[in-house]
Amino acid sequence: MMGSSKPDILWSPHHADRYVICDSELSLYRIGAVGTSEAKAGALLLSEETAATLLAINSDTPYMKCVAWYPKHEPECLLAVGQANGRVVLTSLGQSHNSKCKELVGKEFVPKHARQCNTLAWNPVDSNWLAAGLDKHRADFSVLIWDISSKYSLEAVPAEKLRLSGDADSGMVVTKPLYELGQNDACLSLCWLPRDHQKLLLAGMHRNLAIFDLRNTSQKTFVNTKAIQGVTVDPYFQDRVASFFEGQVSIWDLRRFEKPVFTLTEQPKPLTKVAWCPTRMGLLATLTRDSNVIRLYDMQHAPTPIGDETEPTIIERGVQPCSENVISSFAWHPSTQNRMVVVSTNRAMSDFTVFERISLAWSSNTSLMWACGRHLYECTEESAEDGAAEKDIATKMREQLLMQQYTEDLEQRQQGNKQSLIYSGIKNIVRANSGTTESRRCWKGSDRPTDVAQYHSEERSLALQLCGWISRGPDVDVEPFLKSLEQEGEWERAASVALFNLDIRRAIQILNKGASAEKGDLNLNVVAMALSGYTDEKSSLWREMCSSLRLQLKKPYLCVMFAFLTSEPGSYDAVLYESRVAVRDRVAFACMFLNDSQLPRYIDKLTNEMKEAGNLEGILLTGLTKDGVDLMESYVDHTGDVQTASFCMLRGSTPEVVKDPRVQCWIENYRNLLDAWRFWHKRAEFDIHRSKLDPSSKPLAQVFVSCNFCGKSISFSCSAIPHQGRGFSQYGVSGSPTKSKVTSCPGCRKPLPRCALCLMNMGTPVSTCTGTGKSDEKVDLPRDKKLAQFNNWFTWCHNCRHGGHAGHMLSWFRDHSECPVSACTCKCMQLDTTGNLQPSDNV
Repeated sequence: MMGSSKPDILWSPHHADRYVICDSELSLYRIGAVGTSEAKAGALLLSEETAATLLAINSDTPYMKCVAWYPKHEPECLLAVGQANGRVVLTSLGQSHNSKCKELVGKEFVPKHARQCNTLAWNPVDSNWLAAGLDKHRADFSVLIWDISSKYSLEAVPAEKLRLSGDADSGMVVTKPLYELGQNDACLSLCWLPRDHQKLLLAGMHRNLAIFDLRNTSQKTFVNTKAIQGVTVDPYFQDRVASFFEGQVSIWDLRRFEKPVFTLTEQPKPLTKVAWCPTRMGLLATLTRDSNVIRLYDMQHAPTPIGDETEPTIIERGVQPCSENVISSFAWHPSTQNRMVVVSTNRAMSDFTVFERISLAWSSNTSLMWACGRHLYECTEESAEDGAAEKDIATKMREQLLMQQYTEDLEQRQQGNKQSLIYSGIKNIVRANSGTTESRRCWKGSDRPTDVAQYHSEERSLALQLCGWISRGPDVDVEPFLKSLEQEGEWERAASVALFNLDIRRAIQILNKGASAEKGDLNLNVVAMALSGYTDEKSSLWREMCSSLRLQLKKPYLCVMFAFLTSEPGSYDAVLYESRVAVRDRVAFACMFLNDSQLPRYIDKLTNEMKEAGNLEGILLTGLTKDGVDLMESYVDHTGDVQTASFCMLRGSTPEVVKDPRVQCWIENYRNLLDAWRFWHKRAEFDIHRSKLDPSSKPLAQVFVSCNFCGKSISFSCSAIPHQGRGFSQYGVSGSPTKSKVTSCPGCRKPLPRCALCLMNMGTPVSTCTGTGKSDEKVDLPRDKKLAQFNNWFTWCHNCRHGGHAGHMLSWFRDHSECPVSACTCKCMQLDTTGNLQPSDNV
């Protein structure tokens, strides 16, 4: 319905670029892109890209209350106008050369008694039928269906009606409708239902919604409700209808017409219009009085109602096409997705596109997908050609898992060691330091003494072993370590370790060897030459130049070599705080050259730095203790690597540390991640290793079959029955104990449900079963896929509650989709989202 002061808008049903503004007159506009021939000079700007050009104006229909556009392409621009006196007048916009249009324009359809026409609706199939909804009259019907092709009547028409119509001389007046419906009730809204060849008409009558079947007008279906205004059918779901009353919208399902499926959130102001989007399923737009906001309700993902209690979830949001003007009406574009034109009370118009909500879906395999409208986009992780791009941590964990770096058998990794390794860290070792001796040695290969003090103790030697500098045993010899570094091509590091052990000649030899090696750095010869000139004189030119130029060296180990040679005794900050040097080398250096008061302070400070940075090299200091959990927490916060955290804490921590809530959280997250990747076998292996390392973590039975009558576990009850006294047969168990099957509950002796296929009582192997029952299996599964125990398992559908032996069910659903029970139409296997999944490690 349309008021005289508030304009309404209608899109042409067969022209995507034309629409009509209706208030006191009809104005036809054509919309086009700015700067094109369609948008001529003087066009109204609708948006930054579109403008509207006025094509025609029709002022021949006064007292206009409602307008409906003829649904067919011919005749073009034919409109029906409902007037305040109840008449329906056919008119057109612009000149039409169609003879049919000329015959119809000016034709009037007059009710018996004058009252306001509230709504009009053309039949989309039989386009000659026009339904009109009028106000109540005690002696007349309120729903009149006119046939515009019927011949006009020359019967006398009351003079007052002719005066109201303003067309007393035309004579093209039809007074006999094709159908008359809804007596003694006002009709406020109408729509044709797309079912049954458009022979059903839904009308919003006084306090009820009524469905009229034109094939039998004596019968009607109705429901009492106040929501009788603005009835409209969802174009994508023909059984879904929307209507409103004041500020509340009701959504109806015509198949269950007793009450609304659900009602939308009530608005504070009365509604003036509701409309389904013609290009987008389940999107409903509503407009309230004196508002500049259009509310959108997205029911696209809502399931079809199954029962009376089902209420789908609605996504609600508001859009503001024009920020200042109050919106009078709006109209969806018939073909362009999510596009609408709005008109304000002062006839200002705006072309507006509703942007879709972007829904993201991030796969556990690092694939990212998002939907926008009808388009689906996918983004996958791709590494750069040079391999410089760092991979996502999930990709790294997945690759490590596929390489089986973490699932090796525990016994192979701890051969001959029955005790689990618990590492407490160098920090705790240093704290227990005692019996430290100080020595000042000469440079190796020379009689020249040094003023560098070195410190020795059993704890410091153990720390050096943990850092990898020396091997186990009474001998403190770094030569094996130096040779291993040379084999790996770490020439600078090997030279610095040799220098820290006061063997400057060996350091020079290593540098020369590195310079002459394949792909070696020739600059190492220059560094070796600089080392050969070392002198311990405080004011020597060599010391002065090395102190100033060492910072220009790019390689950290060369830099700390000269820092060590030019430092004052006992002051080695340039070496200890060089972050580019490995932590284990800095810790080993500190254990050799810091005294008992300096060493703990340095270790504590370095430990705190490692914790803040989440650097796993700090595990050398903290060990897998409470401090190690703090460090690991920082590492997980920085990287998200729950795989490393889980295995490290499981394999090297005490049970008390493993029970820390943070450690348990990492373990559970890693297990969930394996399940999400469908690495079910890997997750099972991880659980097995976890139970060996932490016996308290062995999970209890999560699923068991219980009796419908007494609720006891069938398997548990069988295992608790003593074998002496009563025999198995008394409990419904047939055969020997090694091939026993429970066919009744051992607790209450009630029979178990029957298999839907073999009709035998369900049974499951008891805990004493050794699984040697293959000869009893009569399932047509391939021999290589036979699992005797699994074929007897209880299996049922959670929707229809029907089931049977697992082997029988698998065999049935291999060739069928519906439930095997007669008269049950449940698609059991299609409801199982994981039924057809394959483990990732088998794909």
